[in-house]
Amino acid sequence: MKVYDDKHIKNVALLGSSKSGKTTLAETMLFEAGMLNRRGTIEDKNTVSDYHEIEHSRENSVYATSLHTEWRDYKINIIDTPGLDDFIGEIISSLRVSDTSVMLINGQHGMEIGTELIWNYVEKFNKPVIFAINQMDHPKSNFEGALESIQKRFGSAVTQMQYPVNQGEGFNTIIDLLKMIMYKFSPEGGKPEKLPIPDDQKDKAEKLHNELVEKAAENDEALMELYFEKGSLDEDQMRQGLKIGMMNQDVFPVFCLSAKSNMGSGRLMGFIDNVAPAASEIPEKTEDGKEIPCDSGKPTALFIFKTLIEPNLGKMSFFKVVSGQIKVGTALVNHQTGATEQINQLFIMDGKNRNPIEKLVAGDIGATLKLKSTDTNHTLHAKGFDVSIAPIEFPYPRIHTAIEAQSKNDDEKLGEILKKIHQEDPTLTIEFSGELKQMLLGGQGELHFSIAKWILENIYKLHIDFIKPKIPYRETIQKATDASYRHKKQSGGAGQFGEVFLKIEPYYEGMPEPSGFNIRGKEEKELEWGGKLVFYNCIVGGVIDLRYLPAILKGVMEKMEVGPLTGSYVRDVRVMVYDGKMHAVDSNDISFKIAGSKAFSAAFVDAAPQILEPIYDLEVLVPEELMGDVMTDLQTRRSVIMGMDSQGQYQIIKAKTPLAELDRYSTSLRSITQGKASFTSKFAEYTAVPGEIQKKLTKEYVELEES
Repeated sequence: MKVYDDKHIKNVALLGSSKSGKTTLAETMLFEAGMLNRRGTIEDKNTVSDYHEIEHSRENSVYATSLHTEWRDYKINIIDTPGLDDFIGEIISSLRVSDTSVMLINGQHGMEIGTELIWNYVEKFNKPVIFAINQMDHPKSNFEGALESIQKRFGSAVTQMQYPVNQGEGFNTIIDLLKMIMYKFSPEGGKPEKLPIPDDQKDKAEKLHNELVEKAAENDEALMELYFEKGSLDEDQMRQGLKIGMMNQDVFPVFCLSAKSNMGSGRLMGFIDNVAPAASEIPEKTEDGKEIPCDSGKPTALFIFKTLIEPNLGKMSFFKVVSGQIKVGTALVNHQTGATEQINQLFIMDGKNRNPIEKLVAGDIGATLKLKSTDTNHTLHAKGFDVSIAPIEFPYPRIHTAIEAQSKNDDEKLGEILKKIHQEDPTLTIEFSGELKQMLLGGQGELHFSIAKWILENIYKLHIDFIKPKIPYRETIQKATDASYRHKKQSGGAGQFGEVFLKIEPYYEGMPEPSGFNIRGKEEKELEWGGKLVFYNCIVGGVIDLRYLPAILKGVMEKMEVGPLTGSYVRDVRVMVYDGKMHAVDSNDISFKIAGSKAFSAAFVDAAPQILEPIYDLEVLVPEELMGDVMTDLQTRRSVIMGMDSQGQYQIIKAKTPLAELDRYSTSLRSITQGKASFTSKFAEYTAVPGEIQKKLTKEYVELEES
């Protein structure tokens, strides 16, 4: 297999909403380049890209799949990505290593919610983007409407390269505004006939061509001067200007095609070859922000952007060669673990097909098997070339569920398998909550969880249940109060004795020191569950020996781990121990720990205890016409609307919502909006629950304790 240099490698991610045609386009690109003898289809479940069983059953992409093709002396690495934001981790990792994104737009619908969501991440990477309006042969295709929706969202950067002459069921003709020719396709698609632009299209084509020339010229001063001098630019000069504009995100070229009918994909590939930047022109960055030139003559560095674990094959690591070159048999150092990894096999991947290769150079994308100590986001480098590539920043989970094995004997096995799934998908998080006594799974949506369940049950043969997660409430107090407790126990020989007087009051940042006490010591505890405990030693006259104060503090801390209202953690309290008694023989640490715990508990109950609940910042991206329905639903969830913003043709509703009200919200939102909205959520703060809810929660806890 031919090894291409970094100037002849193009790395492209195919992006777009579900059903926009990414997988079909990938298949067509491979077929058009002669890599396939016959095109597969999603319906026949035989495409190169969607090869997993779960993708066959769902008939859409779940994983990002690496492919490659060769077109006119260039190698194009293609990553076909899912279209649903439940799988945003797959999309982000693909964006991270691609040099150009091709954003497919469904010709019937134009900009969709999925496009908008993906764009939020495209912007962060600041790399060139090509728009391809697909499905021009659909009876309801609307090129002008789709183009207008892109222009409305992205403004003057949207640069029309083509337009269809006869969109709809008879589609077979495209006017190309760069080359100023007409492509006419046979019913089978493929290589088109090149024809002069017909008279009835000349005025429109000339007008759009002149706009394209101006757009190309404005990206470079020398080209602008040339344009003013000659009144036009030749094709090569236009390509140069468009490339500069693309790399600055000042130009978003727009093409039209039918991937299904293989009409227009070859022209798109030619543009990727001739105009889109090569791997050598998009340097990677180190963790400390320095650029690493994409140069095969430099020391070797690989960045692991994806991990796939096949039960019968083991761990496969997908990487981009950031610098230097990699050969079979090379030993590299893992920057994160310090381990040395031997690269015994190298592959170029086409879906599930592994194409062995002896060498890959800077800018190329490949895979290897069975790296023992290497995971996603790790850097492998040559010995002595100590470098760490900037990691992929994966989003926080939007929702959580509790998960447990149906058989208690499988609990340990479940934890091990979930760790493997997390290696493959870092956006699926696993945490055992000692507070809630539940294993919590974090993900991007209900569909994300259902895919995880399918994998557990069908790949690993482990049956599980999802359970509503408990809410991590907190407890605090609203007023100051005093209490005391005497612990006395006599059972022959040395007994136990300790008496503690203390005062507790609500704590807040910046409050003055307590008055009326002789403060002899102060200890501030940043609680691992949030908030603070401030503990004062106000003992005078030696009524309690200093050596017993840590035991009293320990007793208070233990009680703060099990609040009296719901058994939840207590936070934001300060305690002043100001009096007590001890016994010369019977006093000891355990006596004062018990006395401190009991005194704190008695004081807490009399201090107007209050339950706090976690509040999340919620942002809902929704079409304007559906805002009313979404806001009505949010109000039933005790949300406080904080404001609204616009993003293209969508509105962003910002709200603060209790976590207790977010259970299955993604399913509800999908139902309310027919899948046209999405949301993000992030922990914001703890606030007091309403009085009626506090009574309900307290009653439920008492009944649970008595049962």
